[in-house]
Amino acid sequence: MTAAAGGCLCGAVRYEAGRPAIGARTCWCRLCQYLGGGGATTNAGFYSEDFTISGEVKWHESVADSGNAMRRGFCPTCGTPMFSIAESRPHLIFARAGTLDDPNMIRPAATIWTSAAPDWACFDPAIPTIERQPPPIA
Repeated sequence: MTAAAGGCLCGAVRYEAGRPAIGARTCWCRLCQYLGGGGATTNAGFYSEDFTISGEVKWHESVADSGNAMRRGFCPTCGTPMFSIAESRPHLIFARAGTLDDPNMIRPAATIWTSAAPDWACFDPAIPTIERQPPPIA
């Protein structure tokens, strides 16, 4: 059973999740601003054990503003940023919400790292904001 599916811009990378996303957040940390081309990223968390990826993914390792060692996956053909895996939470994989076939399937529960957002950033007043890194979603 597929609870969620998505892919990159060119279709070379696809993924499926066996269970629905456990949550989503919009992140304004500096690293996510790079990934988002200047804006924030919105990331949906899924359990790794029933999340499958088809196609070639290139991985970049870095340390996030939170101090977490991260692996971030992207399509080497079209460059679409797609995934994040925190070394401290290998049971989860985060997919960029824009890569979901149905980006309306989940809404962000919070906007995080607002302290790193540029002055022109806009925040939805209906979604809680957090200045830095909150506790993990699972």
